[in-house]
Amino acid sequence: MSQTEVTVEVAKELGLTPEEFELIHKILKRKPNFTELSIFSVMWSEHASYKNSIKWLKKLPREGKQLLVKAGEENAGMVDIGNGLACVFKIESHNHPSAIEPYQGAATGVGGINRDIFTMGARPIAQLNSLRFGDLKLDRTKWLVKGIVKGIGDYGNAFGVPVVGGEVFFDDSYNTNPLVNAMSVGIMKKEDLISAIAKGEGNPVFIVGSRTGKDGIHGATFASADITENSADDIPSVQVGDPFAEKLLLEASLELNKTNAIIGMQDMGAAGIICSTSEMSDKGNSGMRIDLDKVPLRQQNIEPWEILLSESQERMLVVGIKGKEDKIKAVFDKWDLMCTEIGEVTSDGLLHFLWHGDLVAEVPATDLVLGGGAPQYDREYKEPTYYKESQKFDINQIEKPKINELKKIAQFLVEHPNNVSRAWVIEQYDSMVGTNNMSTNAPSDAAVVNLKGTNRALSLTTDCNARYVFADPNIGTQIAVAEAARNIACSGGKPLAITNCLNFGNPYNPEAFWQFVGAIKGMSEACKKFETPVTGGNVSFYNQTTIANKVEPIMPTPVIGMLGILEDKSLQTDIAFKAKGDVIFLLGKSHNDINSSEYLVSYHGVKLSPPPYFDLDKEFKLNTLIQSLISQNLIISAHDVSNGGLWLSLIESALSGAFGFDLTSDSDVRNDAFLFGESQGRIIISVSPEKQANFVDFMIESDVEFTALGHVTKGELRVDNISFGFIEDIKSNYQNKLKELIES
Repeated sequence: MSQTEVTVEVAKELGLTPEEFELIHKILKRKPNFTELSIFSVMWSEHASYKNSIKWLKKLPREGKQLLVKAGEENAGMVDIGNGLACVFKIESHNHPSAIEPYQGAATGVGGINRDIFTMGARPIAQLNSLRFGDLKLDRTKWLVKGIVKGIGDYGNAFGVPVVGGEVFFDDSYNTNPLVNAMSVGIMKKEDLISAIAKGEGNPVFIVGSRTGKDGIHGATFASADITENSADDIPSVQVGDPFAEKLLLEASLELNKTNAIIGMQDMGAAGIICSTSEMSDKGNSGMRIDLDKVPLRQQNIEPWEILLSESQERMLVVGIKGKEDKIKAVFDKWDLMCTEIGEVTSDGLLHFLWHGDLVAEVPATDLVLGGGAPQYDREYKEPTYYKESQKFDINQIEKPKINELKKIAQFLVEHPNNVSRAWVIEQYDSMVGTNNMSTNAPSDAAVVNLKGTNRALSLTTDCNARYVFADPNIGTQIAVAEAARNIACSGGKPLAITNCLNFGNPYNPEAFWQFVGAIKGMSEACKKFETPVTGGNVSFYNQTTIANKVEPIMPTPVIGMLGILEDKSLQTDIAFKAKGDVIFLLGKSHNDINSSEYLVSYHGVKLSPPPYFDLDKEFKLNTLIQSLISQNLIISAHDVSNGGLWLSLIESALSGAFGFDLTSDSDVRNDAFLFGESQGRIIISVSPEKQANFVDFMIESDVEFTALGHVTKGELRVDNISFGFIEDIKSNYQNKLKELIES
């Protein structure tokens, strides 16, 4: 084997530390060549190995009777949803590629997460996303928003899976580094699971799908470094997607599973061929011999190490059963897809990569992967100085607004980019393809997706208020889990499990890592309370932005993707007020609290305050209660109180049904805290007059506080007998504001 001389300086350029360079020497018992060093570079990057986070990730709750595949066992989590069916779901980030090439970065993020689902044998039926952008006054932000939304829409629409839900949030901390988190959800029969495993000496190894090019080389390493002014030079690290090829690959993969001709299959995402060969071999306690010169290429002058590391899209690695090669090839011939045998499984635990018969790399599979020989670190963390400063905030620092200013604030919040209608975004997504989406004409706090042939439906949501996490990572992440559970319950579902996408700054920054550690602790506590185990997800470090010539981490953003189940889809509940005269109640209690609210941050410019009021035990009781109220048909609508406070939630419920409301405020709470505060554990519900007595009797027997707020009106918005205008006056600005801001 040719040994190209490599040095510690070369290792550093590839993202490896001197200590890791020495560890590679010990593993190989010799000096690596450049190809081998490149292999270790991508496989030991944070993006592939989670070397700075895995010790904390192991502390997350991963057990549950509903789990069929636990975190880390396969490409995605798998949950029993009854009727012999399983749901496979996962969320992942594509932040760095989207920051420098928004269209392809976002598009290939969608493609990659869908492959994680169908490579396990599940058919994707729904997509969600969670997007974060910077200041919309900046031309760069507008460029990013347009490119990312179009990339998601174009890929998903062509692939044929509906986008059923998600979130979009704007804050200066994302100016340089947007967040693009994509979630895919699939359905399969429990017994049809395809494992990402390689075993059986002599079994053939195939590469299927698209040809290999130079796009995405060192993409995993690129995702494990800070975005800088020179990052645009790394365009080859951004993959190029082809949704039509992916659609064919989906159908071929699901058909392949019926042939009984394969041992295992894995998609080629981060780190490409080297990742798939090493992870599948490690799982099967085996090795592989791969002839890289047999890999179909779409360009010339590509080196062996580039073939190994390329992240060209729409490719899978398939391990077949010896003697059944023709069955495998026949499937891909039918779908007009490339299918090439490039090697075989070995029993020695080593990965042998050859180029025209010459050995160019030989590495042990186990030493490359998470849980094997990949290093694991304990990073330093310390409380940031801002944290104690934020605790000093007192509501009395903000003067209580008089009625005219209160109206001005109400108008301000209804037109704020974080609160207005997402119609400009949603209209670029096909939300109805497949006809499973039950939320299009009945918007609810979580998306509801039909399980055809059953009486059940899925409830799906993505949630995280990064401001709360910034204020207190532990409590803020508990709130993210609780809000997701609230959204599931308000739609008529029961929370089952979560996937997560953990977006943070540089792990070598002790203050950024403190945020990460706090988020893990908070997520663990909340998930145990709601009995929603973590099925897997993604860690995205090295997210930062430049503000006033100073590099700062983004606001910590641990996005929660939650899966719930509607046992009876006739119980689907939406947010809309239905009729004049219906009674509006508040479940939970308002507090004299404006902490970390959109009102405090955006209207008053106060960036530092604690998180809003939160009580995990009360959240759990509220969640159980709303499920009972819906199952007994005691309420007409349900909408949780979140960003923008009670006022925004009421406006959204009124707009959905083109009604108004007449409210009486809580005299024990300041008018701004009552309307615009974001204290947690609250849900607005509407009740028909005919069921009001039964509802009140039920609530008196419960252990949850509730208040009669007022009633639904024909169209006027009144608080304490003062008119705040009419719903029709708000409608146009609310629906069109985002489009105006982006396209101006």
